[in-house]
Amino acid sequence: MELYIKNMVCPRCISSIENIFKNLDIALENLELGTAITRASLTQEQLRELELALKEQGFEILKDYPLQLIEKIKTLILQKVQGLDIEEHFKLSSFLSDHTHKEYSSLSKLFSQTENITLEQYYIFQKIEKVKELLTYKEYSLTQIADMLGYKSLQHLSSQFKKVTGLSPSQFQKAKNKLRYPLDKIIIS
Repeated sequence: MELYIKNMVCPRCISSIENIFKNLDIALENLELGTAITRASLTQEQLRELELALKEQGFEILKDYPLQLIEKIKTLILQKVQGLDIEEHFKLSSFLSDHTHKEYSSLSKLFSQTENITLEQYYIFQKIEKVKELLTYKEYSLTQIADMLGYKSLQHLSSQFKKVTGLSPSQFQKAKNKLRYPLDKIIIS
């Protein structure tokens, strides 16, 4: 049985969900960001217990196909940004269409209607959160960060960062309160 799970954003989420399944004695075939496949179908009682246990940890089983598709889109974007493997000529539209086998225009419309933010805005906000993280840890220069996240130039990253956060990257680094958002709670500033 395949289940789509909302709010899975990192390896710790996978570990947390794996523990929930173990505690409920539900055998898993596969578990990855956004989806869990059980070895056997679940009874209504098992499904109810699972839903409650997941909800306690901030997760949710998605039953509606459009919501499943939205979660898949979010997971694809998260994996791309967190993987730091965005080429300069990366096209979000092609990437999402190829991985969902859907027209980008329909994905974009569904996403905007459901999330009240465009796909492009969501992608930019995820990238900016990654920039904040990398700046906080001071492991890479801003030029390296721009390259890893597919920015055409350092100036492009800096202007987008300032537009989203209200601060330049250097102002952010100097700030005492480095306001960051959980990846599943990206909001419009």
